[in-house]
Amino acid sequence: MNELVHAFLHVDQQLAELTASYGGWIYAVLFIIVFCETGLVVTPFLPGDSLLFAAGTLAAVGSLDVWVLAALLITAAILGDTANYHIGKYLGPQVLRREKSRWLNPQHLARTHRFFEKYGPRTIILARFVPIVRTFAPFLAGVGTMAYSQFILYNVLGGVIWVVAFLGAGYWFGNVPVVREHFTLVVLAIIVISVLPLLVEFIRARAQTKPRQEVD
Repeated sequence: MNELVHAFLHVDQQLAELTASYGGWIYAVLFIIVFCETGLVVTPFLPGDSLLFAAGTLAAVGSLDVWVLAALLITAAILGDTANYHIGKYLGPQVLRREKSRWLNPQHLARTHRFFEKYGPRTIILARFVPIVRTFAPFLAGVGTMAYSQFILYNVLGGVIWVVAFLGAGYWFGNVPVVREHFTLVVLAIIVISVLPLLVEFIRARAQTKPRQEVD
């Protein structure tokens, strides 16, 4: 667990070391990480926002090509959500019928379901900016038989906006001295801001549940 936390907080160092070690193969590594984080419901713990930001900082100093990065990671994000949608469509009903599944966290599913209830199809775009929900949203879209023509539109828009936003932020601001010196705090801020919608939804759900319990 400590190693995972360290990897999240020092994703810039980890990525710089990987780039030095693997050279051009780092593009494949980043593609696989983004694809798995968005495409497999069993890997919501992989870094997303912070990884894109860190990749942008390396592109700004010439270690990586920002245009190649953008093209590859947008493709990975779109393909990841697409794979997750089809997994949800064809395997989801069977998995969800089981009372206990070691692959799916019921709390994560419940949070994502609340997002769908509140935002509808726009959840596919908004979920891109919310860890965990980002991984489960396309899965539930497939389970809920959301029309694929509708899903792919929001999927493409969300993938482009998400990658461009965080990759661009890292490219333009990641190497500003004050950001560079406090990179760990910046990563923490990105994580906190990303998780904030989940926290708000949780507090709101608790507040709505309390009056009901008091009435009962």
